[in-house]
Amino acid sequence: MMDEYAWLDATAQAALVRAGEVTPTELVDAAIERVAQLNPALNAVIYDRSDKARVEAADPALANGPFRGVPFLLKDCVAHSAGDPYHCGMQVLKDAGWVEPNDTWLVERFRAAGFVIIGKTNLPELASSVTTEPRAYGATHNPWDLDRSPGGSSGGAGAAVASGMVAVAHGNDMGGSIRFPASMCGTVGLKPSRARSTLGPDFGEYWAMTTHEGVLTRSVRDTAAVLDAIAGPGVGDPYTAPAPVRPFAEEVGAHPGKLRIGFRTDRGADRGDAHADAVAAVQQTATLLEQLGHTVDRASIPALDDPGFGEAVGGTFPVFITRELDRWSEKLGREISPSELEPWNAMQVEVGRTVTGSAYIQAIETAQTYARGVAQWWADGHDVLITPMVAAPTPRLGELGPDASLETALPTLMEITSFSMPFNITGQPAISLPLHWGDDGMPVGVQLVAAYGREDILIRLASQLETARPWSDRRPPTSA
Repeated sequence: MMDEYAWLDATAQAALVRAGEVTPTELVDAAIERVAQLNPALNAVIYDRSDKARVEAADPALANGPFRGVPFLLKDCVAHSAGDPYHCGMQVLKDAGWVEPNDTWLVERFRAAGFVIIGKTNLPELASSVTTEPRAYGATHNPWDLDRSPGGSSGGAGAAVASGMVAVAHGNDMGGSIRFPASMCGTVGLKPSRARSTLGPDFGEYWAMTTHEGVLTRSVRDTAAVLDAIAGPGVGDPYTAPAPVRPFAEEVGAHPGKLRIGFRTDRGADRGDAHADAVAAVQQTATLLEQLGHTVDRASIPALDDPGFGEAVGGTFPVFITRELDRWSEKLGREISPSELEPWNAMQVEVGRTVTGSAYIQAIETAQTYARGVAQWWADGHDVLITPMVAAPTPRLGELGPDASLETALPTLMEITSFSMPFNITGQPAISLPLHWGDDGMPVGVQLVAAYGREDILIRLASQLETARPWSDRRPPTSA
């Protein structure tokens, strides 16, 4: 272990600061050293902010929030920090040396909580892949196996938290991008309810209803406490998630009661079960939940397999990528050609240009109809659905990267996202927990999904599982 703080969670680190046993500068210096030693192998951090971080940590005006002095990493997408590079995994923005002048409101909230941003993490171009292998910055490696992907799009964040660089890192989730890295790297990853936090001031919605902001952590209590720090609407937000009855941190350790839980391992539409390790992870979790006193049954949710899901995704995501190209062309003051993008995104733009305004609105309406059908299962009296997080084994680097054949990569991409993306469409909270490891030594996450606005139930149940089957002593081979 490089230092005595490496494997403390953020809550414990902040407690040391409040007790006067460590200074923010000491915590930040230790994290910067860990990044320096681990990043050459992992390539998780693409922008070193250590000079600014040291100044901020030593400043008496550092916010006296719940995480005062705790080192933090920011994903280089959607949320941006004042005066720092912002490239979204794009070579064209890297070449342009693009810098954002302001903090987003979410970053302001991270700072108000007392976090000190020491750097920015890697992601695939435009956050549009389940693996983190952008041409602009190169591949991020999984600390459990350096030949494997850490997932995406928050892959840099997942690798950084799993390896002990930091205890908590920002991520966002448009189709599984917090939960994939959490599953593949063995961390906790909560996709909160839609509009639990703000996307302002830049956006009211981003990629329509699909974008959710959050963090990756190593403990449920960190996840809950950070959610408290960032939750709530911004001025002028088009809508917001219902306010919790009490702070989310108070749900940690609270008895969840006897929950009605369903589990599902098949991918629907006659596509068969997820891979064997993922199925085993869900089955073992279901057995454990029964032992903990919950009612657990195999779930039948035909609405999850409604073909409207494919129509909604196919009619919206190419438009999202097309808008990214147009937005950045406007900001750079020149037209960016699709040929300047990686092949997957260039193809999305080609498709997106053919979608009419009417067809796009139809796809949004289809997505909303799909969401109502899926949510009915919870409305009928169920509390939590348990599924695999990733339906396929953690891919090796190169299998899904920008130079992979789209013809061979697309089926794997669809397989991997089969349990994640439905809940970006519905906006429900979903969390990946590191409850299983395969025979190959790779972590295998289990997904828990609650009704919209019910992160409280997820946190209570996740905390119960963390106590019953702890994971805090797990360390990947490449780690602090």
